[in-house]
Amino acid sequence: MHASRRRLLAGATLLLAAPRLARAQAWPSRPVRLVIPFTPAGTTDLVGRLAAEQLSARLGHSVVVENRPGAGGNVGAGFVARSEPDGHTLLLTTIGTGAINFAVYGDRMPYKPEDLAAAGLLIRVPNVLMVANSLPARSVPELVALSKTRPGGLDYGTAGIGSSPHVCGELFKLMTGAAMTHVPYRGSAPMLTELMAERVDAGMDNIPSSLAFIRDGKLRALATTGARRSKVLPDVPTLDEAGVKGFEATAWFGVLAPAQTPKPVIARLGRELDAVAKDAAFRSRMEQLGADLPGLTPDGGTSPEAFEQFLTAERARWLDVARRSGAKVE
Repeated sequence: MHASRRRLLAGATLLLAAPRLARAQAWPSRPVRLVIPFTPAGTTDLVGRLAAEQLSARLGHSVVVENRPGAGGNVGAGFVARSEPDGHTLLLTTIGTGAINFAVYGDRMPYKPEDLAAAGLLIRVPNVLMVANSLPARSVPELVALSKTRPGGLDYGTAGIGSSPHVCGELFKLMTGAAMTHVPYRGSAPMLTELMAERVDAGMDNIPSSLAFIRDGKLRALATTGARRSKVLPDVPTLDEAGVKGFEATAWFGVLAPAQTPKPVIARLGRELDAVAKDAAFRSRMEQLGADLPGLTPDGGTSPEAFEQFLTAERARWLDVARRSGAKVE
């Protein structure tokens, strides 16, 4: 009797799972929506649109970009977390929506880490520490020393509270003891404008949005935040080379799906994202902006499992920095 019941229950479970498995095997069956949780233009939008173009070709269905900005990316990320977990709504995540926001928004987060499933990391993008041309500091040690002699210290600008440049700046302060006050702006563009106008002393920003101004001599780059020198700024030392030993922090961009998305869908999406990250055209365009390959797997690529481990480590790291520095969104 009990054995018969178990067989009936097992059969019912298979019947219920069959349609879902069939849908997973047929994925995608219609256009895929890639939500970018920030406004058009800027590094996030550029990465997302290039990735969507590559994925469209590989999946045989259109990947349509949809910008849903707000609350440091939380609006768009929360929308995806609540979407149908069928693989047709995805999130172009940043270090903010994937890690930092959990540290600086606290209880006000509209979603939890477990509400989204890791699919793959696309690129990593180092930040760059810059100063206004009039500032008498031509190296990182000189900047730190100057900050300690100026009454009230120095100001440094970023694209906003909780952004990758912000937490990089706070980590820099913790590791050097620099006397610097954070000045948040509504994006990189206004911060860079203020820095070039010398209304703020220093700035931390993603390399892509600052590169042209550095090359044109409108801003002075002191160091980058990656593990090795940027190919687009080869004469600029890393912070580690500049004396801040062990410093390494980058912005990054990847793809997340709603939790409970079928594993076969996540597996295929992970393979396609790995192929996109290694694609010669995509890689060339990203390298022109100063980006690096994911480097999560032995062959330098990505996978859902490796990205999930990476996310866990990044969340723990930036939670620690936020607690020690007091960085939070009021």
